[in-house]
Amino acid sequence: MKNFLTLFLATLAVLALPALVLAGDRPSEASPAVSTGAGSLPELMAAALASNPENKASEARWQAFRQRIAQVGSLEDPMLMLRIDNGLVRDPLNFNRDVMTQKVVGISQQFPFWGKLALREEVARQDAEFYRWNIAERRLELAAMVKENWYRLFFVERSLEVLERNLKVMEDFVTSAETRYAVGVGAQQDIYRAQLERSMLLEVKTGLVQQRRSLHAALNALLFRPAESPVGEVPEFSLVRPGKAAEELLATAEELRPALQGLRASVEKGEAQRRLAEREYFPDLIASFEYMQRDPAMGEEGFDMYGAGITINLPVRRERRQAMVAEASSEVRMAQHELDNLRNSIRSGIADSLAQLERTDSLVELYENGIIPQARQSLESSLAGYQVGKVDFEAVLDSWTRLYNYERSYYGMLAEHQMTVARLEALVGGELGD
Repeated sequence: MKNFLTLFLATLAVLALPALVLAGDRPSEASPAVSTGAGSLPELMAAALASNPENKASEARWQAFRQRIAQVGSLEDPMLMLRIDNGLVRDPLNFNRDVMTQKVVGISQQFPFWGKLALREEVARQDAEFYRWNIAERRLELAAMVKENWYRLFFVERSLEVLERNLKVMEDFVTSAETRYAVGVGAQQDIYRAQLERSMLLEVKTGLVQQRRSLHAALNALLFRPAESPVGEVPEFSLVRPGKAAEELLATAEELRPALQGLRASVEKGEAQRRLAEREYFPDLIASFEYMQRDPAMGEEGFDMYGAGITINLPVRRERRQAMVAEASSEVRMAQHELDNLRNSIRSGIADSLAQLERTDSLVELYENGIIPQARQSLESSLAGYQVGKVDFEAVLDSWTRLYNYERSYYGMLAEHQMTVARLEALVGGELGD
């Protein structure tokens, strides 16, 4: 009677395996995850843009360069001059012994050649403009980094969910193998193999838990908050598809990408510097006025006097000025080549991203409608054969392993697709939609 009961229980365990395995190995339905109050992806991005210290440093740098515009566009301070002319050495503090002794007050002002101040101001303005666009570029990079970490976290969380379900399935495999061995219809090797698979799953779980903690810390670092701050679970999402051809995306990048705008400002800055260097061939001038006060002496009234004059520099050092023009021309060429190189990089990146998106989009559909359902059918068939003794335990484990790996790959493709979209958005300078 005891042997009959044991055999009956073993049979029930084997018959229950298909339902347990297939219930545990289905991809979860798309439904929002329960939030921990840490915020959605848009909220995390907004927090990062508002709090990230590197972003704030970029803004402070721009503000510093903005203040240079007023500095270089202003005249130099006027010079006040106080002087004693023709004082007597024998009586240095007596100013009325000689009619030629005079107390002089003068003022002078330097005036750059026409157009130089405006060009200096233009150089500083374009320099500040470059750093203004640099802020926008940094914000794009920061948003892309938040998104990429978010979707990596999605993959790790879904992998943990799949793993937890399969740990329960593996517990059932171990129990079934032990029961079948106890009644003499199974091999002890099946028990060891099931236990080994369970241990391997626990090893993978340890790595995934560590990855989740690391991703939480990375996200919190981008948001400039403590590493232990809660991030929340990543909900399911719909795949974003660009809906534009490569040439349309390239045109969008020309219009929106901050780095392109910044390099255009660098070209304009170089052009202004070259025009400024060409103006150095023309002289600056200094206008001055002096008032000379004299005291009566030696029988003379000692009339007061004045002086006025203009001083100009002589721009005869042509080699220096030629080098200044050549330097500015080289900076223009450098900025233009950098601009062309970035355009080429954007063009290549768009083509590569679109190719990757086409691949992941196709694979996601293949996993949903082909690979995973077929792997599930294969497992069903293996379990059915195992129940009647036509398939060994190794074949069941092999079918289960394939289904488990395909489900993880499916979530990996979802995450990779969205991360590629994030990189493409950073390339073109704006968000993409269907």
